[in-house]
Amino acid sequence: MLILASQSPRRQALLKAMDLDFQVMTNSVDETFPNDIPVENVAEYLAEKKADAFDFAELPTDSKLVTCDTVVIMDHEILGKPQNFDDAFGMLKKLSGRQHTVVTGVCIKTQTEKKLFSETTFVHFKPLTDQQIRYYVDTYQPYDKAGGYGIQDWIGLVGIDKIEGCYYNVMGLPASKLAAKLQELG
Repeated sequence: MLILASQSPRRQALLKAMDLDFQVMTNSVDETFPNDIPVENVAEYLAEKKADAFDFAELPTDSKLVTCDTVVIMDHEILGKPQNFDDAFGMLKKLSGRQHTVVTGVCIKTQTEKKLFSETTFVHFKPLTDQQIRYYVDTYQPYDKAGGYGIQDWIGLVGIDKIEGCYYNVMGLPASKLAAKLQELG
């Protein structure tokens, strides 16, 4: 049984698009991390922390638990989920006309094994006007998205001019890499 430990509608939609049967189970996890960890390793650290929060004694014996975390990195700083309009506006203003990094960490855990990996994608935004940013934040309210945007949203269509790496990774799930790791586990 495949268990996705995420409330993210995007991750759930991607697993469905992969024709995988899965169940959603979530656990409340403190998503803090040590200050001395390199920002590129934070997503894997949090994905593993989320997996370790589950008691496998309470899950079916054939379970494969999938946990994920996605971070947006700009200037060696993690841009989390915006708290309000000003926060989202500021994040997008910072990303405007520049390249940033998106890292998704994934942990697949079974009764006997744990696979931890990440995927990195480089995303480049064209210069955005204040009017475009305001429209996007007002209309799409990206408060549940790391970095304050969704690549699949309007802002991705009009504002992102190139990416290097996995598109689905930017949505929060490195689908191809996940499929390969799940196949390794049988």
